[in-house]
Amino acid sequence: MNTKSSKSLIYGKNTVLEALLKNPKRLNKIYIQKNFSPDNRLKKIYNLARENKINIQYINLSKFDEYFEQKPNYQGIIAEVSPVEYIELEEFIENSKNKEGFRKILILDGINDPHNLGAIIRTATGVAMDAIMLPLHRSCPINATVEKISSGAVNHIPIIKTTSLSNSIDILKKNDYWVIATQMNASDNYYEIDYTDMNFALVMGSEGDGISKTILNKADYTVKIKTDFDSLNVSVATGVILYEAQRQIDLKQS
Repeated sequence: MNTKSSKSLIYGKNTVLEALLKNPKRLNKIYIQKNFSPDNRLKKIYNLARENKINIQYINLSKFDEYFEQKPNYQGIIAEVSPVEYIELEEFIENSKNKEGFRKILILDGINDPHNLGAIIRTATGVAMDAIMLPLHRSCPINATVEKISSGAVNHIPIIKTTSLSNSIDILKKNDYWVIATQMNASDNYYEIDYTDMNFALVMGSEGDGISKTILNKADYTVKIKTDFDSLNVSVATGVILYEAQRQIDLKQS
């Protein structure tokens, strides 16, 4: 969602609360709607903002609309924030060397819809993916809509932004990652892969263009989701595969 302001803004109770809980230094100012009936979440936001010495300003709903070209469900709150901080791939690899068990990364090739991106980030965080990788170009930015749809999950998972998915995948492969790509005409179903015995990078492409041929050629495995429809929404498809991977991991660990 575009804003009328040059400032980075987020909105919604869960989104603001998660930012406060995970990284309060991101928040510069909080706007609360005048005469908006407070609930437990708003009270918690207020207390956390005071604890972290974040300025709070009460404004009319009409003032909220001045910040956005469209009128989302603000839930009585907007926050002015610093942009999400991305992590370098090399830094992520170094930080994860001492992690127990196998590592898992989600790579998104050309996801341009903020609702899809937000939903995917929320799902990836929910199944404890170690990181998400986005291309610098051909990708939706982490904007207010993405943060709202993710319910603040962008604050809970490392996000890698790269100028070249191809080169980054080469680096991952050199660091003992296996690349799994989705393709409609793949021979293997997504549940036929054993996700429990390898570091893996799952690549998902956009509904329109899918995964680029350059990236697809680097895949060690290609998988499909059998469906009566031509294709599933990318956020749904991502959830199906990630939860199958997590199901296998949980089963092995039980």
